[in-house]
Amino acid sequence: MKFLDPNDRFFAQAWVRWLTVLAPTAWGLFEFFYVGSPFWGILFIGAGAYAGWMLFFQRGKD
Repeated sequence: MKFLDPNDRFFAQAWVRWLTVLAPTAWGLFEFFYVGSPFWGILFIGAGAYAGWMLFFQRGKD
Protein backbone atom coordinates (compact mmCIF):
# COMPACT_ATOMS: atom_id res chain seq x y z
CA MET A 1 0.00 0.00 0.00
CA LYS A 2 1.36 3.39 -1.02
CA PHE A 3 1.33 6.47 1.17
CA LEU A 4 -0.42 8.40 -1.62
CA ASP A 5 -1.81 6.30 -4.47
CA PRO A 6 -2.24 8.57 -7.51
CA ASN A 7 -4.31 5.96 -9.34
CA ASP A 8 -6.97 5.71 -6.65
CA ARG A 9 -10.53 6.55 -7.76
CA PHE A 10 -10.62 9.34 -5.16
CA PHE A 11 -8.16 11.36 -7.28
CA ALA A 12 -10.03 10.87 -10.58
CA GLN A 13 -11.35 14.45 -10.63
CA ALA A 14 -8.87 17.24 -11.30
CA TRP A 15 -10.23 19.56 -8.57
CA VAL A 16 -9.53 16.91 -5.91
CA ARG A 17 -5.92 16.58 -7.09
CA TRP A 18 -5.44 20.36 -7.13
CA LEU A 19 -6.98 20.75 -3.68
CA THR A 20 -4.78 17.97 -2.32
CA VAL A 21 -1.71 19.84 -3.56
CA LEU A 22 -2.73 23.44 -2.85
CA ALA A 23 -4.17 23.04 0.66
CA PRO A 24 -0.98 21.89 2.42
CA THR A 25 1.14 24.24 0.30
CA ALA A 26 -0.98 27.23 1.27
CA TRP A 27 -0.94 26.18 4.92
CA GLY A 28 2.85 25.83 4.78
CA LEU A 29 3.22 29.33 3.33
CA PHE A 30 0.91 30.65 6.06
CA GLU A 31 2.95 28.92 8.78
CA PHE A 32 6.27 30.04 7.31
CA PHE A 33 5.54 33.70 6.62
CA TYR A 34 2.64 34.72 8.87
CA VAL A 35 3.09 32.58 11.97
CA GLY A 36 6.88 32.54 11.76
CA SER A 37 7.31 28.82 12.19
CA PRO A 38 9.77 27.67 9.53
CA PHE A 39 9.78 24.01 10.63
CA TRP A 40 6.04 23.53 10.10
CA GLY A 41 6.09 25.69 7.00
CA ILE A 42 8.74 23.62 5.31
CA LEU A 43 7.06 20.40 6.42
CA PHE A 44 3.71 21.34 4.87
CA ILE A 45 5.27 22.79 1.73
CA GLY A 46 7.16 19.53 1.34
CA ALA A 47 3.95 17.55 1.75
CA GLY A 48 2.31 19.66 -0.96
CA ALA A 49 5.31 19.19 -3.25
CA TYR A 50 5.22 15.42 -2.70
CA ALA A 51 1.48 15.34 -3.43
CA GLY A 52 2.03 17.39 -6.59
CA TRP A 53 4.77 15.06 -7.78
CA MET A 54 2.68 11.96 -7.14
CA LEU A 55 -0.65 13.28 -8.46
CA PHE A 56 0.54 15.10 -11.58
CA PHE A 57 3.79 13.45 -12.66
CA GLN A 58 3.47 9.85 -11.44
CA ARG A 59 -0.22 9.39 -12.22
CA GLY A 60 -0.88 6.47 -14.56
CA LYS A 61 2.69 5.13 -14.55
CA ASP A 62 1.78 1.88 -12.75
